[in-house]
Amino acid sequence: MITEAHIPPTLSVSIVLHNSSLDQLRITLRSLMASVFALHGQLREPVALTILDNCSEPEYRDQLAQLLSELEVKDAPAVDLSVRHSNENLGFGGGHNFVYEDRPGRYFLILNPDVEFATEALCEALQYLEANAGVVALNPYCERTDGSREYLCKRYPTVFDLLLRGLPFSSLRQVFSERLARYEYQDLEHSAPGSVTLLSGACLLCRGGSFAGVGRFDERYFMYFEDFDLSRRLAVEGQLVFMPTMRIVHHGGFAAKKGMQHIRWFARSALRFFSSHGWRLL
Repeated sequence: MITEAHIPPTLSVSIVLHNSSLDQLRITLRSLMASVFALHGQLREPVALTILDNCSEPEYRDQLAQLLSELEVKDAPAVDLSVRHSNENLGFGGGHNFVYEDRPGRYFLILNPDVEFATEALCEALQYLEANAGVVALNPYCERTDGSREYLCKRYPTVFDLLLRGLPFSSLRQVFSERLARYEYQDLEHSAPGSVTLLSGACLLCRGGSFAGVGRFDERYFMYFEDFDLSRRLAVEGQLVFMPTMRIVHHGGFAAKKGMQHIRWFARSALRFFSSHGWRLL
């Protein structure tokens, strides 16, 4: 389904690491390569896969090189692998911005190193974007490791919504379960694509021109909310969509489970997001 002068598109994939689990990265790369192979010539060029080591520990680089050698990623004709190393931690958005500037594509996939693809995931998503010029970015259907649903797309949050999700009071979340379900678009039809307000950066496929056109990620967000901020700006360019036939498993976690530093980053970024886009307390 080629719409732009019948020229097959190009795809750039960005994975940013910072001492990330190599066991999970192994799963991510194996599933990504299987999904790339399933494209069956839909792309004009091999997928430009860039792995950015965002200032990990020195021994981590050797372990990463060993993993890539074992997987033979560099020998896969459908993938053009580039491994880059940064001597400073550029943050989540800064890392992906660096990759896009170095290797842009008509489509740009922002990908966590703990995501597992269904084999047809990329094929489904790229065909949909090729056929729907008004859509600028999308998120997939997502499950967690245990098989439960993870809802990547969100409505605009209130401060109360974020507190409900972050505080360790399961009984309180149960009281407000309907409210949280609405915030997570659990009411959205899961058999057809649907418009949404905010997208997650865990697995975000967007048009490269739109990503560049809105200024890419705001690097003042070191971590967290940079995807919500980007979503607000991308929505000016076109439609944001939940894509149920693009399926992944996300093996990651939440900020509240990652220690005090992550909680501080989360709180600081939330303050910046609400200050920039509007406060909603309740």
